[in-house]
Amino acid sequence: MGIDAGSFLEGLSTAFHPMNLLWVLIGGFLGTVVGMLPGLGPATAVAVLIPVTFGMEPVSALILMVSIYYGAMYGGSRSSILLNTPGDGSAIAATFDGYPMTKKGEAGKALTISAIASLIGGIVAVIGFIILAKPLSAFALKFGPQEYFLLFLFTLSAIVTLSSGKMVKGFIATSIGLIISTVGVDLQTSIYRFTFDLPHLSEGINFLVVIIGVYAVAEVLYNYLHLDALKPPKADVGSMKLSKEDIKNTRGAMLRQSPIGFLIGVLPGAGGSIAAMLSYSTEKQISKNGKNFGKGQIEGVAAPEASNNAASVGALIPLLTMGVPGSGTTAVILGAVVMLGLQPGPLLFANEPETIWTLVNSMFIGNIFLVILNIALIGLLLKILRTPPKVLYPIILVLAFIGTYTLGYSITDFYILIIFGIIGLVMKLLDFPAAPLILAAIVGSDMEQNFRKSLIVSNNNVADIFLASPISIVLTLMTILALFYPLIIKGFKRMKVKK
Repeated sequence: MGIDAGSFLEGLSTAFHPMNLLWVLIGGFLGTVVGMLPGLGPATAVAVLIPVTFGMEPVSALILMVSIYYGAMYGGSRSSILLNTPGDGSAIAATFDGYPMTKKGEAGKALTISAIASLIGGIVAVIGFIILAKPLSAFALKFGPQEYFLLFLFTLSAIVTLSSGKMVKGFIATSIGLIISTVGVDLQTSIYRFTFDLPHLSEGINFLVVIIGVYAVAEVLYNYLHLDALKPPKADVGSMKLSKEDIKNTRGAMLRQSPIGFLIGVLPGAGGSIAAMLSYSTEKQISKNGKNFGKGQIEGVAAPEASNNAASVGALIPLLTMGVPGSGTTAVILGAVVMLGLQPGPLLFANEPETIWTLVNSMFIGNIFLVILNIALIGLLLKILRTPPKVLYPIILVLAFIGTYTLGYSITDFYILIIFGIIGLVMKLLDFPAAPLILAAIVGSDMEQNFRKSLIVSNNNVADIFLASPISIVLTLMTILALFYPLIIKGFKRMKVKK
């Protein structure tokens, strides 16, 4: 997309219009609040507010919806860090080091770096949007079923390598997640699989129920087992200040993982969950402090937070340039945009340049506002940690059940939530990693469908899937490297010792 100075300045002026600034603030604030609540993702918030946009100027309505979207990326990590309860899939990776930091009394630092990383990720992605919108949309079109299958396979392989020292457990957790993703009606044969004659399961198990159960409910149950020895973590508002060492350690992680998140976001269907998980895994492998990831390492918060916010901006590229939603939330936004009279596609950039540039400038403004808002809220959020455990944990359970009910308005989901809470507790007691199970449950269905489509395209020749295109070959090599990475590193270390 070429930068037309006249359109850019006109868009900047429109973005700074008082009403549009107000929509940026309202959307960002609502997105942050919704992001903190388990089960209520940005897609729900946007869907609920669609009636509000009727009668609004199309550009103002677009600003409001997009502000909610990336605002939820900021808010999702709040409950992940403080309570080990991800707001949605994109916030899972923030639990890995964010919650251990909270337990060490460093919640303020974790929340601060989360907000700053989200800002860096958002700004890098907006710059990428300006420069690469059209070229990247053309690149995304080159992804067929083979490439998508291999992308999902690589992501799962990369997340399993996080289980260094317990990779067998990681593979078992991944297998369980893939089995969960097969529940429901087979989209190609219409056969009911593992539904136990329950109509509610015909559409499958909502991965958000799995997330809330394995993380929130399991954490509460685990803590109840140790309630007598448990004390609320010390929360000092002054701890939100970052040291020079913290800034030095996180700077590279944020700048490295923002582009990765942005590029993953551009791929339709990939989404912030994959971007955050992949960035966390990548950063763990290349960071000099990688062995401390999972124990409260600040880079482990910065990397996925920069990535998932960048992914939310990247997901707007296929939406606006091709009319193809890059995530569940952008699918909701697409429906609203069409109702507002805008037609996403290549002609949108030619016919509505002011709309595009107003949106771009509003994203700059929104990211700056959100980092200020989120840092300002830290003192208030830290008070949550002073709540006695016997009061706090029932509140978390209530939120978990409310969030679960709003997903499908079915009591059946309560039983599913309890089952996965128990599964999560057993995994925690047996030291099984939860992340591979969750990611497999999220991508499993799409992975299966793309694999079966790949077999049709390649006339049932499995080998052709891995060699279908240069992109397929690169992804295959990356998958092999991800799986054998721990062995390669061990080999290098032994060679150094011998020398």
